[in-house]
Amino acid sequence: MRSHYLVCGLLVGCAYGQAAQPAAKNASDVEVAPGDAVLTIDDFCVEAAQASACKTVITRAEFEKLTEALQPGMPLPLRLKVANSYAHNLRMAAAAEKRGLDKTPAFEEEIRLARMQLLAQDLNRTLQEDANNISQAALEDYYKNNEASFLEATFARIFVPRARRIAGTRENDKDSDEEMTKLAADLRARAVSGEDPNKLQQEAYAQSGFGETMVDTKMEKVRRATLPPQHEAVMNLKPGEVSQVFSDPSGAHFIYKMISRETLTQADVKDEIRSAISRQRFQESMKPFEGNVVFSDAYFNPKKATETTQTRRRQKEKKTIEHD
Repeated sequence: MRSHYLVCGLLVGCAYGQAAQPAAKNASDVEVAPGDAVLTIDDFCVEAAQASACKTVITRAEFEKLTEALQPGMPLPLRLKVANSYAHNLRMAAAAEKRGLDKTPAFEEEIRLARMQLLAQDLNRTLQEDANNISQAALEDYYKNNEASFLEATFARIFVPRARRIAGTRENDKDSDEEMTKLAADLRARAVSGEDPNKLQQEAYAQSGFGETMVDTKMEKVRRATLPPQHEAVMNLKPGEVSQVFSDPSGAHFIYKMISRETLTQADVKDEIRSAISRQRFQESMKPFEGNVVFSDAYFNPKKATETTQTRRRQKEKKTIEHD
């Protein structure tokens, strides 16, 4: 199998497989100059007639030229892995060239495919950098246009099971369902009148067969996006107001009471906004490279192609018979 088509093999794989981080500083106080050796391969020279008579030395400047090309700001632990792979691949590449493996048609195709993938990776990285280049004006516009999504609230939420639980099982009869629906409506009315939501939650559990349980109904730092879509309307409640009863297909009733709410400032959510804009821009920039591809079923899915051909043949025969 020719799965290792990248020019740098494992070297590229390990470098692109980790997120970019700031380069780690040397642990010691020893300064490594650009011309100092950071990698020495003893008993190896690509051009030497006697491999044992020389050594290959890679300086800091040479090595960092490579690592910066693979991943800007590559962290120190990953640099050591790259150095190991580089030394290994350098030796193997020299041996492969002596065998003439770089002159084969297969190698030419590997180089073509590797070049294609590396260019795609570089474009991907460039598009991501472009997407991350966000102006202050863009941040402000996004905040103004999406201000409702930055509303943060604290609720008390009462949960009422749709059916009673008896002896460890749930009743699913119509009477049980109606009883729980009525209970939810009653608890909502009592919540509106100002009764403690925790007390009401305990009653809901007791009457539904869950037993007496200590509960805390408070939900803090709730955002619109963290709620089920059918519950998002509760974000419009004013402090002290109680929602309608939400009955979900999952088999439960929910009642919310707004305790407090505030709109987060732009400074509070600047990182969130930056990430959202960057993600949206990057997705838009990738659209021209997606879709509009037709794969041959005859080649990639011959079974499906055969079935399609047989179906068309039967349909054609049926039309011929009906015509006659």
